[in-house]
Amino acid sequence: MNAKFNVLAIAGSLRKGSYNRGLLRAAVELAPPELDIETVEFGHLPFYNGDVEAKGFPAAVQELRDRVAAADGIYIATPEYNYSIPGGLKNAIDWVSRPPSSPFNGKPLGIIGASGGNGGTIRSQAHLRLAAVNMNMFPMNKPEIYVPRAQEKFDADGNLTDEPLRKLLAQHVKAFADWIALFKK
Repeated sequence: MNAKFNVLAIAGSLRKGSYNRGLLRAAVELAPPELDIETVEFGHLPFYNGDVEAKGFPAAVQELRDRVAAADGIYIATPEYNYSIPGGLKNAIDWVSRPPSSPFNGKPLGIIGASGGNGGTIRSQAHLRLAAVNMNMFPMNKPEIYVPRAQEKFDADGNLTDEPLRKLLAQHVKAFADWIALFKK
């Protein structure tokens, strides 16, 4: 029997109808039995401010840090805004990664992303990988999923309808389960 891994999934967009939320929903549907994927919201976090941090983490920040710490892996679906990750996602990462004991440290990371443009999320995923290096996370390198022209791959309710992409996503989520297993040995 395979071990069960807890994965914390983050949609990088705050928009309720975002393609990246739909991509995460599909990942949850397609996940192998050894993954228990739970999504988390971050839109309620205050902007990072060192003066606020000096007084202690706000309750919402501490809750997110605790959830990250409890996870066996982190799975992020990021859009691309101005060639990078969205500010809200960066803010959540900044809060959670604060020293002296970042709960991101040593965590396996899966990255996917969808965008309406032709490039998918190539640049934002590269920027997220750079941040992961500083946080001592371990991003899975292959397979990659950069979803271009997302409006053609989701229905009006935000459900992933593109069958070849669903198959690729199922492979990606399975590969992420295998990636986490490498770190749990």
